[in-house]
Amino acid sequence: MDKLVIEGGSPLSGTIRIHGAKNAALPILAASLLAEGVHSLHNVPKLLDIETMLNILGRLGCRAVHEEETVTMDTSTLSTSHVPEDLMRQMRSSIFLMGPLLARFGEVTIYQPGGCAIGERKIDLHLQGLKLLGAEIEETSGRISCRAGRLTGSDIHLDYPSVGATENIMMAAAMAEGTTTISGAAREPEIQDLQNFLNAMGAQIIGAGTDTITIRGVEKLYPCTYEVIPDRIVAGTVMIAAAATRGSVTLTHTNAGHLTSLIHVLRRAGVQITVCNDIINVSCMGRPRAVERIVTSPYPSFPTDLQSQVMVLLSLADGFSVIKETVFEGRFKHVEEMARMGADISTDLNRAFIRGVQRLYGATVEATDLRAGAALVIAGLAAQGTTIVEQAHHIDRGYDGIELLFQKLGARISRKVPVPGPLDLAN
Repeated sequence: MDKLVIEGGSPLSGTIRIHGAKNAALPILAASLLAEGVHSLHNVPKLLDIETMLNILGRLGCRAVHEEETVTMDTSTLSTSHVPEDLMRQMRSSIFLMGPLLARFGEVTIYQPGGCAIGERKIDLHLQGLKLLGAEIEETSGRISCRAGRLTGSDIHLDYPSVGATENIMMAAAMAEGTTTISGAAREPEIQDLQNFLNAMGAQIIGAGTDTITIRGVEKLYPCTYEVIPDRIVAGTVMIAAAATRGSVTLTHTNAGHLTSLIHVLRRAGVQITVCNDIINVSCMGRPRAVERIVTSPYPSFPTDLQSQVMVLLSLADGFSVIKETVFEGRFKHVEEMARMGADISTDLNRAFIRGVQRLYGATVEATDLRAGAALVIAGLAAQGTTIVEQAHHIDRGYDGIELLFQKLGARISRKVPVPGPLDLAN
């Protein structure tokens, strides 16, 4: 497996453009199946998860080309609503295909999606929402079959603001007969982007960004050209890395409105941040301050996807900080790896207690999941000496060449690809 080698201790400096949002692009790629024809989607990053989704769409009969940051996809050749089990197990986001395939074919067969290293993510809310729209669902040994002659609008309440369930119901309801109301909906910017994409295809949806979304079903949707929003988690990762290395970085093609909770935390830590249109400037000339308490929670609260990264910053801060993780039970796996680098962090169930140290030291560590891997890269950039981050493929799921991104900001970071041995070549 690939690994990243980092020579740390140098402040980041320069300007970087933030690529498109993975968590917006994936449901948009799925939603494109609702309209037959050629779509042109811009600002789509080249990530492992994106390529997996395009492979799945190809197996379903679509023709897609991903050049630079543009995906051109012809959905008129879509030939099946049976999603292959082997690809379902590669990526959890394949669950997004349920709603649009059910709406287009009147049936869909999928399998339980692949597991998640950060904790259990049930799909109960997805299935409950589709049932309320009129789908008949049969589950057998991990295989899920859904059928519906014609989906019909319904009032749906989500007991938890699940992003995936909200988006799947939106896609299924876009062409249902009548009006659907989702109360208790998730409010993430990626849901607003999906609404805007569906409306660009001719859907009639309002309310995304609030806890109540109303979808008036239409007879037909049409292919369109659309640009995906910038990735707020990538932007946040770069902002935290700039602060942790005591550098000065300018981010372009961003949306600061999507990062309000992070900006608030960074300013409490003494980081200087200025915002002008789609540009964010971040600088931290001295040691950051501790932040007494951070609690992760669904948007617009502090995002769980930035928890591990901000923990790195607080591990270098002056004082004692506490982070409470309320979203995923497995989001502290990076703590043991950071201890190898000299961090002073202890955990108790869903709380992490961070006593800031003067410096971190390079070590060989392992990325156990996407965001934990990003956190270890930040730690390596801030540490004295050499850090090796193994299992870098986890990081590739959400960052388009993370080593190239930080190289542009002056970091000494490179990727090492293992050379096949004689036994590998023989196989």
